[in-house]
Amino acid sequence: MAAGGGGGGEGGEAKSDDFQPHPVKDQLPGVEFCVNSPPPWPEAVVLGFQHYVLMLGTTVLIATIVVPQMGGGNEEKAAVIQTMLFAAGINTFLQTLFGTRLPVVMGASFAFVIPVVSIAIASRYDFIIDPHERFLESMRGIQGALICASFLPIVIGFFGFWRIIFRFLSPLAAAPLVTLVGLGFYQLGFPLLAKCVEVGLPALILVVLFSQYLPHSMKSNRSFFRRFAVLLTVIIVWVYAQILTTAGAYDSKPEATQLSCRTDRAGLLKAAPWLKVPYPFQWGSPSFHAGEAFAMMAASLVALIESTGTFIAVSRYGKATPVPPSVISRGAGWQGISILLDGMFGTVSGSTASVENAGLLAMTQIGSRRVIMISAGFMLFFSVLGKFGALFASIPLPIFAAFYCIFFAYVYSDPMYLSSLSDKTYEEPVAARCMPVASAGLGLLQFCNLNSFRTKFILGFSLFLGLSVPQYFNEHVVVSHHGPVHTGAGWFNDIMQVIFTSPATVAATIAFLLDLTLSYRDSTHRKDSGRHWWVKFRSFDTDTRSAEFYSLPYNLSKYFPSF
Repeated sequence: MAAGGGGGGEGGEAKSDDFQPHPVKDQLPGVEFCVNSPPPWPEAVVLGFQHYVLMLGTTVLIATIVVPQMGGGNEEKAAVIQTMLFAAGINTFLQTLFGTRLPVVMGASFAFVIPVVSIAIASRYDFIIDPHERFLESMRGIQGALICASFLPIVIGFFGFWRIIFRFLSPLAAAPLVTLVGLGFYQLGFPLLAKCVEVGLPALILVVLFSQYLPHSMKSNRSFFRRFAVLLTVIIVWVYAQILTTAGAYDSKPEATQLSCRTDRAGLLKAAPWLKVPYPFQWGSPSFHAGEAFAMMAASLVALIESTGTFIAVSRYGKATPVPPSVISRGAGWQGISILLDGMFGTVSGSTASVENAGLLAMTQIGSRRVIMISAGFMLFFSVLGKFGALFASIPLPIFAAFYCIFFAYVYSDPMYLSSLSDKTYEEPVAARCMPVASAGLGLLQFCNLNSFRTKFILGFSLFLGLSVPQYFNEHVVVSHHGPVHTGAGWFNDIMQVIFTSPATVAATIAFLLDLTLSYRDSTHRKDSGRHWWVKFRSFDTDTRSAEFYSLPYNLSKYFPSF
């Protein structure tokens, strides 16, 4: 074929660098503060508070869904939110200190909602007339199921089974997992925002303006708006929502609209106590039921799979090297400890690595472990001071939905990308970088051969079914009021529903199995998956960078084998 046009003429000759592909990067360039390099203390404190505010959305939403099903009112919901925050603070400290050592927030997981609601509406509680007593009894059942479910990630994590599985995970198989960890929560984005468009849409516009446009149009304070876009948006839109509420804009609106838009309908501030320290078994002695424990185990497995995808994304945003299998397994074990603590305290949900907080790392370009530990301190502090914690928890949910639209599929553009990839300095912006939580998975494709039809099939097939299968299961519930799997054993139905409504779990399972079985004897095809890029990171002590990021303090790493 004849080449078109040459490089001469008025446009001049094109530089050879213009046609060079972007080199593969083990560590993501452009991160201003990596895992071990914290920002100054004043900035770190504000950033930690921002992470705390962001994780409130999921906490309040799960409590709002579950507590009324258990028979609880505003007082019970406020107490549950306090407990969830307290446990999240402890679990985040444990994960950042002894788990993966990555800057991850350990918060409540939606994977547990299905089995928790099944326990809450169990027929054995129908004879209880008093709503508070029903709440306590169902809470004890949830606690027992969570305690039993915690042993699954503890065993597969600390005994190394998760490490063995992760060793067979290639960048190609990990790409659908990480991608759908973010995109799989699309229901919590614009659909939740649309419940109060006049509040949610301004929040979405402002956070995009602060994080994307202002940093690139201002010569000074470029990083200020990007780093604190969430706090600035919350302050402005929350005040705006308060003005609308005080002016009576929603007085004649339907009840559902008032609950989403008004700033005085959460009922948390009045119901929360001034001072209360959550403690283990505060709701009474847990009760145990085998079927419910198995359903909760399925939820803990799904939460573990989704957390694994988040760990991979956070390692990129913290400018760490790819996570070694032993570190992932170590994190899985500590996530099991977190679920055990959730069951002991009574949080109505198990723990998982927070996807939205991983997106915030990308937007701020600050992946510091210290910032996340400070946010854990805020969780503990405001969980004890109930009134203050309830004040921030009363932020209208559509504001959080606007953040989810950004952080579940967050894109940040940096025009100086090529400057970080080469030794040359460019005077003009020449490229852009995408850094979404979902796109952290797509970024793994740099290690793969995208010109291979095997790669294209595995990637496309797993992503399509990862979205299509959960959609089928969810639609079946809406139409038939039960899942496609409808047997006489409710716990088995819940297991199937939990697993197959998780996009990340479905996509990761399909991609993992196809990558291992499709042309597995062909070494060229195996290389197309990019597995050879991760071989040198199988042990965290064979690479000085990995040892710096993932080694435990006090020489504790020797108790967690990395082979």
